[in-house]
Amino acid sequence: MSPSVGNPNPRGGCVSRKPELRGRAARLARLFPAGPAQAARTPFVLLVVVLLGGGLIGLLVLNSALSEGSFRLDDLKADTKSLTDEEQALQRDVDGHSAPDALQRRARELGMVPGGDPAFLNPDGTVRGVPDPAALETPAVSLMLGPKMIASPSPTPAS
Repeated sequence: MSPSVGNPNPRGGCVSRKPELRGRAARLARLFPAGPAQAARTPFVLLVVVLLGGGLIGLLVLNSALSEGSFRLDDLKADTKSLTDEEQALQRDVDGHSAPDALQRRARELGMVPGGDPAFLNPDGTVRGVPDPAALETPAVSLMLGPKMIASPSPTPAS
């Protein structure tokens, strides 16, 4: 049989519907499946559904955690504000009790009197200055009193 008689393919063999590929096109064609077999769609669909469902559940958990953190942050801010207010109130009380006029008033209530001039000891043991005894009432001290203490009589110490 000659190749030209009865066979449209001059090289002989079967007639192919696909054109024959050569070189690079042939190498690329081998990467694709040749037969009519298709990959099953069910595993792919299940994979996509599982990934989407997992992503949605992950977003829900993340959103819930962020909301919980936000509520906790609001509670902590409220606690901080109340503790700051309490600290400021306590600091005002301390400042009120440590003011010089308040200290002097409390000292008088406890029966303390202002001291006189002090005497000092030198390093060699000699006394410098003449000590004065504490007086019950001195005019200089009554001038240092606040307006409330000047108007009212000073309490006398109980002996």
